[in-house]
Amino acid sequence: MAKPIYITTPIYYVNDKPHIGHAYTTIAADLMTRFYRLAGREAFFLTGTDEHGSKVAEAAEAAGLTEIEFCDRTVETFKEAWKNLSIENDDFIRTTSERHFKAVVKILDAMRTAKTDDGRDVVYSDYYEGLYCTGCEKFVTERDLVNGVCPDHNRPPEKLKEKNYFFRLTAFLDTIKEKIESNELLILPDERRREVLGLINQDLPDFSLSREQVKWGIPLPFDESQLAYVWVDALSNYISAIGYADDQASFDRWWTGGEIVHLMAKDILKFHCLYWPAMLLAAKVKLPDVLFLHGFFTVDGEKMSKTRGNQISPNDMVDEFGADGTRYLLLTQYPFGVDGDIQAKRFATQYNADLANDLGNLVSRVAKMIVANFDGKMPEPVKEIEGLDELLAQSEALPESAYSHIKHFRLGDAIGDAMNLVRATNKFFNDTAPWVLAKEGKVKEMGGILYACSEIIRIVSIILFPVMPNKMREIRTVFGLDDSTLTLDNGRKFFELRPGTTVAIGESVFPRLKAGTKPGETKAAGKEAAGSGSVIDMSEFGKVDLRVAEVIKAERVEGADKLLNLQIDLGDEKRQIVAGVAEYYTPEEITGIKIVVVVNLKPATIRGIESNGMLLAATSGKKLALLTPDTDLPPGAKVS
Repeated sequence: MAKPIYITTPIYYVNDKPHIGHAYTTIAADLMTRFYRLAGREAFFLTGTDEHGSKVAEAAEAAGLTEIEFCDRTVETFKEAWKNLSIENDDFIRTTSERHFKAVVKILDAMRTAKTDDGRDVVYSDYYEGLYCTGCEKFVTERDLVNGVCPDHNRPPEKLKEKNYFFRLTAFLDTIKEKIESNELLILPDERRREVLGLINQDLPDFSLSREQVKWGIPLPFDESQLAYVWVDALSNYISAIGYADDQASFDRWWTGGEIVHLMAKDILKFHCLYWPAMLLAAKVKLPDVLFLHGFFTVDGEKMSKTRGNQISPNDMVDEFGADGTRYLLLTQYPFGVDGDIQAKRFATQYNADLANDLGNLVSRVAKMIVANFDGKMPEPVKEIEGLDELLAQSEALPESAYSHIKHFRLGDAIGDAMNLVRATNKFFNDTAPWVLAKEGKVKEMGGILYACSEIIRIVSIILFPVMPNKMREIRTVFGLDDSTLTLDNGRKFFELRPGTTVAIGESVFPRLKAGTKPGETKAAGKEAAGSGSVIDMSEFGKVDLRVAEVIKAERVEGADKLLNLQIDLGDEKRQIVAGVAEYYTPEEITGIKIVVVVNLKPATIRGIESNGMLLAATSGKKLALLTPDTDLPPGAKVS
């Protein structure tokens, strides 16, 4: 039986409000925890807040509050943000809590009494003289600065001379190096592992365990004139929350007997990959198993910062896209672990392409046809359907591939596999054309297609539940499913839906959004002056043949930045259209979308490619949105 797994985020400083950088790590941890539980594994998920140190004291003074008043107020903004994002952490640790205080005192005492292999004290007293960056809450050297200032906070460090207690880091570096090289202490991605090993080879100095001049923190149990260095205090949260000082049974279960996974951004690498293991070795506590350090991201190509005004509040995103849409969008921008760019200006477009068009449209089409043709009762399965075997093979492979991706921190790949199955099912639905079978009276065959599509929706709802828990429950309700079958084992089976089960659908699970807006922006459409164009009569308008078409393939036109070559399905025929929408839609985003097309337009040759028709789109300033039907219509449906 697999060990229990203990998953943590870093604890977040309370001198700022939560932004999508905080949300990114927290959503990832929540997703992993939920997926492990789907697989039947015990899991515990911790997040929390880091509330001590000089910069918290400075922020409190600026706000006209005591330190604890300031912390209490800011902590609630984090808790509210996580609630809005449907984060279900098992515990929320605060470094100002009594249980954390007890744990810090215990580990400080353990380090104070520890000896190195050659008999020296691990903790010793000395004077520190050098540079300290309050923004980073760390001591720095001249080589860490750019033009004399901290590159992260754009201000010069303070010059300090004070009595400190030091931790003899140098005595533990060889052991840490061995554990990293053997993967007993697994640091991922490998680029981060190499970075840590590089640091060890740079003759790192011992680090300060305490501060003399800081007044907001935890006093050393052996010298109350000194406060614990903020990183020593903060790192201890991982053990304080699960009973290091006050609940041995819990600590043994989740830490000593469990698999420990720390998730964080790469900027706190040294503290987690070197200081923290050294502290644990000194205190004779087991090391974590995995430290995964994901990359930084920019927003629309720019570094995220308060001064640039491009920090995005997760609450604004939830207002725009809902909790589940926000979770999906943040986790699918680029591979988890690497540096990447958050394309905030494309959020609505991606939401519509992936969730409204691909997944939501599939659910709507299948459920509505069951309601209309089978009195809202799940039809009987039929195994002999052209194309079904290939679809079954893809669906049967999904649970294992997704679980493997999660275990190896490929979160985006797990989501991508599920969405690829959704797109394959849409293709199967279009290729088999159950609406045509309905007209031909082939009820059994139509029912078999709808049953197969419903089964795949059921399986996808399990795999995507950790990503979008609320919407997946909503989808499962459409098909009469509850949480009793919400397990990975159940996702490994096909033909699980019971014929005769009630199917009922109301509004769209993922209603379409207006494209081109950013979180928090008003979505009202611009108004154009009425009557500004020339007038035509009905006989002229009647000459225009407008039809619904589905984009089945799209690719960029070589040498043309604005053009996409679209292959479209009009029901009774397939065509090619060259459209100037590449600035607004990627080929992946536009594929699968239902659009409105002028089908009786004289063919034209554009960049050597014949274009047979024209799609319709609305523009306002620099924004463009395709005209799409707001209900599910088959390719070829006439627009009038």
